[in-house]
Amino acid sequence: MDLNNSVQPGKKLRGADKLARIPIKVIHTEKIPQKPEWIRAKISHPEEIKRIQDLLRQQKLHTVCEEAACPNLPQCFGGGTATFMIMGDICTRRCPFCDVAHGRPNRLDPDEPRHLAETVKNLNLKYVVITSVDRDDLKDGGAQHFADCIQEIRKTSPETLIEILVPDFRGRMDIALQILSATPPDVFNHNIETVPRLYRAMRPGSDYQHSLDLLKKFKTYRPDIATKCGLMVGLGEVEAEVIVLLNDLSDHLVDYVTIGQYLQPSKSHAPIQRFVSLQEFEHYQTQGERLKFKNIWSAPMVRSSYFADRQYYGEAVPQPFTALR
Repeated sequence: MDLNNSVQPGKKLRGADKLARIPIKVIHTEKIPQKPEWIRAKISHPEEIKRIQDLLRQQKLHTVCEEAACPNLPQCFGGGTATFMIMGDICTRRCPFCDVAHGRPNRLDPDEPRHLAETVKNLNLKYVVITSVDRDDLKDGGAQHFADCIQEIRKTSPETLIEILVPDFRGRMDIALQILSATPPDVFNHNIETVPRLYRAMRPGSDYQHSLDLLKKFKTYRPDIATKCGLMVGLGEVEAEVIVLLNDLSDHLVDYVTIGQYLQPSKSHAPIQRFVSLQEFEHYQTQGERLKFKNIWSAPMVRSSYFADRQYYGEAVPQPFTALR
């Protein structure tokens, strides 16, 4: 468990401070590469963005859209949707691609599930995504808190579909899956993030096979519930490795897949190794369709939870994902 006892609970470590103790050091980038013309995020509906942010602060809620500096935030908030991040905004892991702060988290807020349910109802959401920071400090990794959030939303918004994007529950898989299979979402999502060769550098504290096993084991508990997995490209993988990864996901009974371009949050984070071409994204899309996933979205601006409802209902990758200009 990667926790520094000298750090006060609630203190956020970001950038170089966050990444100081990872096993493979990140070399500070002098200049972040300029994005190609097909990668652009459009600013829209600033009033709606402010309204949602104010509502979230009133309910003491966080979104991964804000904490992870998602490039799709303007479109997401502008469209009246958000991916909620529960259990605080401090993660116990130090992944160098991620902009969420590291440190010693505060205690869980027992009122958070109720606040979340109230917000989902107030926003009239028909499809909600709930994710979290890693909570290696908790005996169940936070699984019961996920279950409590699901239960509260079911009470007040019974027609709302719920997708949970969970951490890997490493060392706690069995107890976590028992809890979540008893109080299931409509979609069980866990991001594998990258190819196994890059795990030690990009996902310190995580294990590729463990993530695959988590997805498959939940499916064995609840074959009636869809499973989903996301990954990034541009971190240093090669095309053949991604094809092997897609085959692994198929072998582990994953239903939905998302593939998007990694974008470096700051000069202190893992550098972009390359901007993946549209043709390569299309190749992954074609391969996923051959493997007969229920749906696969592969395009530069695809993110695991953005337009998750549209992927769930079988829609093709939205055009703005493939050529945002």
